[in-house]
Amino acid sequence: MSEVVDTYWSFRSPYSYLAIPDLLQLRRDYDVDIRLRVVLPLAVRAKETVFDPANLKPAHYILLDSTRRSEFLGIPFVFPPNPDPVVQDFETFKVAQEQPFIFRLCKLGVEAERRGKGLDFANAVSRLIMGGTVGWDQGDHLRQAVASTGLDLDDLEAATVSGEHLEEVERNHERLDAAGH
Repeated sequence: MSEVVDTYWSFRSPYSYLAIPDLLQLRRDYDVDIRLRVVLPLAVRAKETVFDPANLKPAHYILLDSTRRSEFLGIPFVFPPNPDPVVQDFETFKVAQEQPFIFRLCKLGVEAERRGKGLDFANAVSRLIMGGTVGWDQGDHLRQAVASTGLDLDDLEAATVSGEHLEEVERNHERLDAAGH
């Protein structure tokens, strides 16, 4: 029986995106299953604890650190992506009430994990988003990324209409908190 590694995953986190090569190698080199536990980005789930516009050092550090890591790994990285999965004002860090992208991505990620393709889905979709594909939400970009994992976007979308996928995301938040994050 293989070991299971729970990986708490945000489709907006540079650190989640940049962990992919290591996760893929871990899965490939050892008898390890990577369980994708999709969570909402901090900007959405903990708005009050995110960045302070009066102190931009943490945000700048994350961007600098992420850029260095992507260069080391030799993978493309753009932040913020276009469009950003989280609609947010970068001057005030205020997060918009309406979020057309992140909830959809989270539900799709949960469903992909249920089908045993969570990490593959996260790899393909986050590379599309964080790798710099402008308009990743338009045309066939997302459909092609999903298809590269052996999944069908329409099929995933149809399975996510009930709302139970966001309940699973909430349970993942609880697990993340219980783990001490």
